[in-house]
Amino acid sequence: MNETRTYRYTTPEPPESATGVTADVYAQLAADLGFEAAPTFVVLSAAPPLLTATWAVLRESLLAGVGSRVDKEMVAAGVSLTNRCPFCVDAHTVLLHATGEHGLADTVAHGGEPADPRHGRLLAWGKRMDRGRPFPAGHTPGYVGTGLAFHFINRIVSALLTENMLPGGDRKDRILRGMADAALSRTVRREVPAGKSLPLLQTTGPAPEWAGDSPVGAAFGALRAAAHLGAGLLSEEDAAYVRRSVAAWDGVTPLPLTGDGLPDRGERPGARLALLAARAPYRVTDEDVAAWLVPPHTDHCLVHLVAFGAICAVERVESALTGAAPAAAPARVGESA
Repeated sequence: MNETRTYRYTTPEPPESATGVTADVYAQLAADLGFEAAPTFVVLSAAPPLLTATWAVLRESLLAGVGSRVDKEMVAAGVSLTNRCPFCVDAHTVLLHATGEHGLADTVAHGGEPADPRHGRLLAWGKRMDRGRPFPAGHTPGYVGTGLAFHFINRIVSALLTENMLPGGDRKDRILRGMADAALSRTVRREVPAGKSLPLLQTTGPAPEWAGDSPVGAAFGALRAAAHLGAGLLSEEDAAYVRRSVAAWDGVTPLPLTGDGLPDRGERPGARLALLAARAPYRVTDEDVAAWLVPPHTDHCLVHLVAFGAICAVERVESALTGAAPAAAPARVGESA
């Protein structure tokens, strides 16, 4: 498995050959986010229900949701820093440059403390996502949706993409600033109408209370439903094990690589891979994937299994944020994943 590739373990179809709902998502990506065929979404193209729902949550919260775009980028950057996802931190740095906040972008890129206390509070809240929310209650769908979206996206990226694709040092800083060109700067400043991604959704699920009646709720419900399809790739025992392990996790402590915390690769490769995706996606190795990704499993299956682990972690964060228990597991769907 070639670590120099963007896609570590899958071979997505070229974006230019996309049709149907996948092409529709790529078109909205280009128009609303400013990135054409972003690898974060291309890697999900093997599973259109996940692709459409992940895009919808990000679009309806970060781009179209209530609240300042710069402030929500700070939340997203905080989440990405906590989850050790340099690819996503770089993306938020580029987008902050595009808004004209060059000093703030450089601060985030280098792990510094923002000069503006409000930005500092938002960055810190993104890192921990507790109940002390530094934004108006009416902006909850935008800010909480953004934070949870990136808890999911970070895990997809860390498990399935090559994270460090840019050189380090001053050269990297110049590249990141250069990526925020005039076209991207215009995109991040324009108003994005809410709800336009919802017709693309291929799954449905109950909206969480924190989202109210906003489009973020429908998008998050769809993502939860699509991601839980991956449980059907595991035995009932293994799926329950992953859920219990993540529910009991404090959301911070790294997952032990040996001992009782992580199933053996040779005996329970699917449970091991899903649990790594949830609790330490940056620790997924070639050997972990190779142990499970054998026929009849395909790219489609791998994306769904990683998404199952990721949504378990998202629900763990959500439960700590809201004080509610994680959502009950949906009925098993077996081969639907």
